[in-house]
Amino acid sequence: MIRMEDLSKVYQMDGVRVEALRDITLGIAAGEYVSIMGPSGSGKSTLMNLVGCLDTPTAGTYALDGVEVSGMDDDQLAAVRNRKIGFVFQTFNLLGRSPALHNVELPMLYAGVGRDERRERALRSLESVGLGHRVHHKPTEMSGGERQRVAIARALVNDPAIILADEPTGNLDSRTGAEIMEIFGRLSDSGKTVILVTHDQNVGQHARRMVRILDGAIVADEPVRREKR
Repeated sequence: MIRMEDLSKVYQMDGVRVEALRDITLGIAAGEYVSIMGPSGSGKSTLMNLVGCLDTPTAGTYALDGVEVSGMDDDQLAAVRNRKIGFVFQTFNLLGRSPALHNVELPMLYAGVGRDERRERALRSLESVGLGHRVHHKPTEMSGGERQRVAIARALVNDPAIILADEPTGNLDSRTGAEIMEIFGRLSDSGKTVILVTHDQNVGQHARRMVRILDGAIVADEPVRREKR
């Protein structure tokens, strides 16, 4: 599903050359559940932006589902994102004055889906995360956990192959965070490729494979070992 070869990203900041990623080679198969772990400033957010086609590399290649995307322009990348990737962010990124149903419909508007189908698919997606009773409530009327469920429903509505979650429990209490991680586990079990980007070891441990990044380079890539009970 994902194949990166010798990927690098360099920024010029106030005339200073900043090497955010260095020679990243990474493969993720369809259906894998992977966490990308690293402290602040490690390069994990830059790597997430490249994986999610939100940015392009300075050097190297990136093939997504067999298609080379590293040289695409912004419009081409936007089309790939809308078809292939569902995003879940720490800050939810919802429209505060719009009901849950409208928030979930948004990706389908960009995809040109008709009104009736948009509504049907959005309702189904909200029901899949346990919010069938909250479709007309606005994010400002919801708890943090409910907002994140709306964000997950929005990420799922176009049936993407990849779910990319950036610190998905960062604004939630531990109990609500555990409930959100259960949803990602179910998505993985259903065959979705799930990628978590986090600095939190407890969140990263939910995945089945952990990729550690430090100073812009991958320093470890190994299966997650869970303690036997």
